[in-house]
Amino acid sequence: MRARSLPLVSAALLMLAAAPPPAPATPAAPSFADLATLADSAPIAVRVRVRDQAVVPGERAPGLAAGHARLYVEAETLALFTGSGGVPQQLRYLADMPLDAKGRAPKLKKREFVLFARAVPGRPGELQLAGPRAQIPYTPALETSLRPLLAALAAPDAPPRVTGVRDAASSAGALAGESETQIFLATDTGAPAALTVIRRPGLPPRWGVSWSELIDQAAEPPAKDTLAWYRLACTLPPTLPAETVETSEEADRTRAAEDYAVVIAALGPCERGTG
Repeated sequence: MRARSLPLVSAALLMLAAAPPPAPATPAAPSFADLATLADSAPIAVRVRVRDQAVVPGERAPGLAAGHARLYVEAETLALFTGSGGVPQQLRYLADMPLDAKGRAPKLKKREFVLFARAVPGRPGELQLAGPRAQIPYTPALETSLRPLLAALAAPDAPPRVTGVRDAASSAGALAGESETQIFLATDTGAPAALTVIRRPGLPPRWGVSWSELIDQAAEPPAKDTLAWYRLACTLPPTLPAETVETSEEADRTRAAEDYAVVIAALGPCERGTG
């Protein structure tokens, strides 16, 4: 977008400036957890090609981080991955981008991105990015990772968001070294979710997750970099809250905490992109 066209978008800039400013972009590739967080929070995921851009004057860019430029971007829609209401062919949005080594804004024209965004009410074709990494350079590999994630989120039996541990109970079995621990999770919808850890003499502990009212001893752990894994690895507290254990027996409380630690170690860290 040439400088002489800036007055034509001044009204849109003033409207968008009233919304929370987009956070600065970072260069590192997003992790699965990054993608899941964005996809889970943004009603729109769309692939675009940038047609033009203009640097927003500093006085119209509140909250802009040092070393960044706020860009008003015009783009064309190439593919809509998710968005129940659809999106127009021509889109407009703001993006904060780091300046290059010469202190200039990057050139986005003709580049393709995947945007995670929400529509601006009353402003057809205008989007607000959903987070600091919500404009991601498009690659076929990104699309390959994104499509099954979006399908999992849209599935009727999608795992609910886990908000914490509700309560836990552990009981010893008839044989030495035999036990079962059940850890019930709180979810944002109230839908059931539970972890089960089974110990048998001479065998390593076995655990699984159930997303239904039935607590299945044959439940399996979720595969890494799936929606079910993300719901647990990126939400559960690092240790079992002591107040959630429903027993006063010290041996049962200790075993419940140890079994919870088995789950956390098996899930591994919720890795985020850095940059």
